[in-house]
Amino acid sequence: MTALELESVSKQFVTPDGGSYRALERVSLAVPAGAFVAIVGPSGCGKSTLLNIAAGLQPPSSGSVRVDGEPLSGLNRRATYMFQQDALLPWKNVRENVALGLVLAGAAADGNARADEWLARVGLSAFAMHYPSQLSGGMRKRVAMAQNWILDRGMLLMDEPFSALDVHTRQRMETELLALWESTDGYRGPERAALLVDPKIVARPFQGRDRPDRKTVVFVTHDLEEAIALADEVVVLSAGPASHVVARHPVTLDRPRDLLELRTSAAFVDLYRSLWAVLRDEVIKSQRAS
Repeated sequence: MTALELESVSKQFVTPDGGSYRALERVSLAVPAGAFVAIVGPSGCGKSTLLNIAAGLQPPSSGSVRVDGEPLSGLNRRATYMFQQDALLPWKNVRENVALGLVLAGAAADGNARADEWLARVGLSAFAMHYPSQLSGGMRKRVAMAQNWILDRGMLLMDEPFSALDVHTRQRMETELLALWESTDGYRGPERAALLVDPKIVARPFQGRDRPDRKTVVFVTHDLEEAIALADEVVVLSAGPASHVVARHPVTLDRPRDLLELRTSAAFVDLYRSLWAVLRDEVIKSQRAS
């Protein structure tokens, strides 16, 4: 089943001087249900614009978007969206921030209990009454992940969510993300504690692509290594304007993945070289255009 389908999607913006800028040109992309697809491309090529269209935040100028086989009209209510900057409300504590989506959806009755459950899953039970300003960058990202996962929608759209983190915290968050995505219920109890102590530990074996309960993830990143480490498939966009898909490359690395060791494996290096050969040309075009 296809969870997200973009067919010949183009996007044109009006510039401040009254001209036009074509950000995307006839982008077609099909994302299978339960897949993890990463989108990379030069800076300013329209990656975030494409994600905004998939989220229903912006309509395409032409082309169509389908979600679970149905035309998308307005907001994509089958998806949650994790932005580059977290959307935590500074006047609400961690528990209240995690439960906020349930409150807005009219399901506040068990909101705190479900928030506490998700805070346990991401290892933040002890910080439920803290405020965002009292958390580290990595902790804020864990809260944001719990905020998205608690809504239990089938699709997660992520726009460079870890780009502002240092390399060690980013790798920890990547491991956290895969742990949640690869498990049905998330990690609980001793499994959760073990994973937080040693990210190399994977509590349950990955069952492959036949898991209907696994979320579909569309992950935008400027980091090619991150894309390969996380995804089932990497999509490369061309330099703008009129950005389009120039390559789609399946990632055949076994799951579960040990992100602490993966980047030095021969298979990873070979994949990186193949994709970088394509992406490098687009980066050069982008630099020359600017």
